[in-house]
Amino acid sequence: MIDLNADLGEGFGRWRLTDDEQLLTVVTSANVACGFHAVDAPTMRRVCDLAAARGVRIGAQVSYRDLAGFGRRAMDVPPDELAAEVAYQIGALEVFARAAGTRVSYVKPHGALYNRAMHDAEQAAAVIDGVLLAGKGLAVLGLPGSRLLELAGAAGLPAVPEAFADRAYTEEATLVPRGQDGALVTDPDAVVARSLTLARTGVVASRSGAPLAIRARSLCVHGDTPGAVDLARRVRAALEASGVGVEAFV
Repeated sequence: MIDLNADLGEGFGRWRLTDDEQLLTVVTSANVACGFHAVDAPTMRRVCDLAAARGVRIGAQVSYRDLAGFGRRAMDVPPDELAAEVAYQIGALEVFARAAGTRVSYVKPHGALYNRAMHDAEQAAAVIDGVLLAGKGLAVLGLPGSRLLELAGAAGLPAVPEAFADRAYTEEATLVPRGQDGALVTDPDAVVARSLTLARTGVVASRSGAPLAIRARSLCVHGDTPGAVDLARRVRAALEASGVGVEAFV
């Protein structure tokens, strides 16, 4: 059994990056932007309405305050400020989730914050403090072995490990930075094959070809990947055809 998640709501005003309507017919969990790296209020509301109608779990994709840089620029934010901003983003999304008759079920950092929280204990702790400040026992989605999941578990929050179908891994089981060659896996057949291997054996090849053990409960297909909808459909169909159930983790 594995969850299939994607980043949604990544647009602003008239500009849209993700095909939210179609992706919500495929995924089981939606990482919804909360305004700091993308999204506006009407889009948040629309995505929550669609997710609720289709039984898709809603997650808050929290970010550094970096709308111009899409949340992918490295930033140094004081821990107390970051905790407050994480709670603020969760609260904003929760309003629209409740209006749609559901709730925010989990939290996943975005971009630079996700990468920083893998190894920076101070920033990871600030994210967890923000989740706790939001007043809920929300699950936290992140890389296996990260400081983020370690601290989530220590705080009594469900720590959910995820893997990436369309991102390359270093030999240390971290994501290859997007600025480096080969960071994205663009061959659809390769993405499908990696997804099956990850779900069935918990193993993925690093960029050097070395096998990495990655036991994940959720699998991410990026919503801004070219052809994301067709790719997500192929991944889900292949998983189900091989006997792997696709189901939300919460």
